[in-house]
Amino acid sequence: MPLRVGVVGGGQLARMMIAPAVELGVELRVLAEDDGMAAALAASAVGDYRDVETVLAFAREVDVITFDHEHVPQDVLVALVEAGVAVRPGPGALRFAQDKLLMRARLDELGMPQPDWAAVSDAAQLQEFLDAHGGRAVVKTPRGGYDGKGVRVVSAATEADDWFAALAEDARGGALLVEELVDFTRELAQQVARRPSGHVRAYRVVETVQRDGVCAEVIAPAPHASDRCHEVAEQIGIAIAEGLDVTGMLAVELFETTDERLLVNELAMRPHNSGHWSQDGAVTSQFEQHLRAVLDLPLGDPSPLAAWSVMVNILGGPAEEPLEARFPAALEEYPAAKLHTYGKAPRPGRKVGHVNSVGNDLDDVAYVARAAASHFLD
Repeated sequence: MPLRVGVVGGGQLARMMIAPAVELGVELRVLAEDDGMAAALAASAVGDYRDVETVLAFAREVDVITFDHEHVPQDVLVALVEAGVAVRPGPGALRFAQDKLLMRARLDELGMPQPDWAAVSDAAQLQEFLDAHGGRAVVKTPRGGYDGKGVRVVSAATEADDWFAALAEDARGGALLVEELVDFTRELAQQVARRPSGHVRAYRVVETVQRDGVCAEVIAPAPHASDRCHEVAEQIGIAIAEGLDVTGMLAVELFETTDERLLVNELAMRPHNSGHWSQDGAVTSQFEQHLRAVLDLPLGDPSPLAAWSVMVNILGGPAEEPLEARFPAALEEYPAAKLHTYGKAPRPGRKVGHVNSVGNDLDDVAYVARAAASHFLD
């Protein structure tokens, strides 16, 4: 009987695990939130990932549980472990991806470089932090934010009044996270894979380009990054994976500062947008690597296949026709481009696919990826 991996969540990350699962001889099953999700090809169940019995019933049919997102509640995760299910990454690691305040505190304990930060429960505490950090700061909701949601740059404590009000109405209570506004030159991302047995493999650090809080492009490896930059980023990624006991893929989003330091921004314990380039640009893609890692199989070679890879997200898509209607023209004009779509209906700002380009001249590679992606924008 083939090994069976159960993925909780039916989004595009689960969808992109399907092909490598087939190639590895792994049976992939997906617990999707709704019919017609991106990973519908592998969806064997539809149900609420917040319901313990639903997830337990799904888990009984597989050898290991992993995730398309980090939103499965801790009580569900703990129930899985107590039932003897192999959960990778486990609840102990995932809580640091689910709660940014817990993440910041744990990274401090591990000695990881990060922005100055504080937990603030009211406007007075936020104003005190602002006064001590030049009058501007970044405020984040500790749970649930992604792609720029739940993040604000503020210059007055009153700009977070609605979030403080929401906290007051939340039975869980809690605080907001406030961070110094980092003077950075660019954003980077470091990916590592870790098996339950502890073996780790690291990819080269990449540059990510954000627009309106959403990743728009990834360049692999990060241009003009020194050997020292690659070394430090890898050390940070491995230290976090080991210190948080992550199993599977880990993405560490980093700020590179004007004085050439690297500071940890965010974490994701799953395949990540910053690693989509690896589908066509690495010996082992992040999706295959994640499956190998959670199954505790030998990890694959993360080496690049060419000097450069560029990934460009397709955001929004055409409003009046299916995305696939634009394929012929894009493929005709840019035969070297690799198109990946998510089976999602176009919507302004929504990630509906991406384009990869690989080669030895960065200008050419970037042009092909950007030009091919432009075919899908109105």
